[in-house]
Amino acid sequence: MSLKAQLEAIIYAAETPISVDQILFLVKESVLAEAPGIDIAEIKSRIRATIEELIAEYSGANHGIEIRQVAGGYRMSTKPEQHDVVRAFAKSLKPPFRLSLPALETLAVVAYKQPVTVPEISEIRGVDSGGVIATLLDRKLITTAGRKAVIGRPILYKTSKEFLLRFGLKDVNELPSMEEFEKLLAESFQSDLLTSEGSAVEASSSSPSPVASDSSSTASAGETPTQAELGWGTHSNYELAAEEEETETPAVTKPE
Repeated sequence: MSLKAQLEAIIYAAETPISVDQILFLVKESVLAEAPGIDIAEIKSRIRATIEELIAEYSGANHGIEIRQVAGGYRMSTKPEQHDVVRAFAKSLKPPFRLSLPALETLAVVAYKQPVTVPEISEIRGVDSGGVIATLLDRKLITTAGRKAVIGRPILYKTSKEFLLRFGLKDVNELPSMEEFEKLLAESFQSDLLTSEGSAVEASSSSPSPVASDSSSTASAGETPTQAELGWGTHSNYELAAEEEETETPAVTKPE
């Protein structure tokens, strides 16, 4: 891969302005492989020259984005003349949604057992899931799939197109296997537990400090794992996290 392509990809992916030194660390090995014996100063010079080429290319009228030098680094941003159309697009985006742990559990049961009835979901979870089903229907993450041919003809539920969109899936066949899902879930909660225990020990052994805590640190124990941790697609901009707990009662098995 050319140096220009590498730099373009790195600057595009960077959430904050990325410096030449940071870029150097990422591309040094590939540059040395192509040009053995080149020194660090020359590599930096090539990086700066290549970035200037990219800046010139993106400055053309045929591009809606540009590469700008900001706070000692480089980042991509939309051009000022595209402000109105970008703002209109941003307003059209669906806001992030949050699911409680009971809702996530119920959604997982529907996803892997569909089509499935409420009594079947409640039997698997051990608690009544009628209220959670209503929440998932309201969020359009599940939909009805007819009625089961048994006594009482209970409604069957399945995941919806919105579910696929939210989790970046082509179809339900892209869901991880049950074994993979259980492993990912266990690893996520174990990580959260260790983080929580470490924070508790640090808090108990340290005195009050004026230094602000890092708001981007790992979530505390009990938080629902994100979609990326669950393996449910990584291309969506939507976050899956714990919200207020929904009141649930032990499931009562009823004859169908």
